[in-house]
Amino acid sequence: MAMFTLQPVTKKIIWGGERLSRDFGIGDAGEKIAEAWELTCRQDGDNMIADGKYAGKFFSEYIKENPTAVGADFDGGRFPLLIKLIDAKADLSIQVHPDDKYAFEHTDDMGKTEMWYIVDAEPGAKLVYGMKEKYSRKQIKDAIEHGTLEDLMNYVNVKKGDVYFIPSGLVHAIGAGILIAEIQQNSNITYRVYDYNRRQPDGTLRQLHVEQALDVIERTDPEAMEVRREGDIIAACEFFTVRALDLRGRAKLAVTNKSFAHLLCVEGEANVVGGGEELKIKKGGSIFISAGTGEITLEADNAKIIVSSI
Repeated sequence: MAMFTLQPVTKKIIWGGERLSRDFGIGDAGEKIAEAWELTCRQDGDNMIADGKYAGKFFSEYIKENPTAVGADFDGGRFPLLIKLIDAKADLSIQVHPDDKYAFEHTDDMGKTEMWYIVDAEPGAKLVYGMKEKYSRKQIKDAIEHGTLEDLMNYVNVKKGDVYFIPSGLVHAIGAGILIAEIQQNSNITYRVYDYNRRQPDGTLRQLHVEQALDVIERTDPEAMEVRREGDIIAACEFFTVRALDLRGRAKLAVTNKSFAHLLCVEGEANVVGGGEELKIKKGGSIFISAGTGEITLEADNAKIIVSSI
């Protein structure tokens, strides 16, 4: 049993802004950071453990040595979740992700179902959340070729505290001015359908994945995906359960041997006590609590904590 702080892995992408460095204390002051990977166990991103007896180890090393820390049903394979803070200064590409079956058949990664908690949003900020109606493969492809794909998209206005569930196969895009906490399957497969003819720093257009995207959109029925919400549970599906805790005072959290818990602080700061450790979590910080740790006490004057488990 263990509880420790994780150092985020930062990613610089052309649409990122400065809010994660300026407002969340991630990276260097003024640094443009698109994504902070708060929980990651991948070759393209691996958290460093910041404190406790495992300080200085990569998170992947800890998991390899302590597989039961993930949960009783973990088979020692791929770590199940990837959790990010995302700062969209500009629009992200219109994109879609595959399900497990398609991903395993065509890539060396898994599928990607995710959910978004809107940490903050500028007035008038919007998401692409699916399409206006169910279109045929030919209709979508024609729209891509004629530059009219945006006309098919379902745009929704967003505000702080909103929650969106993004099953594999659902076309989506984060709009400019939105800061998101994203909880997802541990996958980095993105099929870009449209990217506004945006050029990278070297002048080249970003790669699109039209045929793969059309395959994925056609084969997946997002309405068949079950997501449950109840009380402080803001999203629960076969891949993850996510809670949003408005912490004013003291709260208890039971971490059983079924699953680890990951705490991500998006507002304020809190003290976390359990497993023989006492840690402080601040805005932008995260804590991993191994499965079977037992009762955890959280205390804060005013904090918002996103708790994720499998």
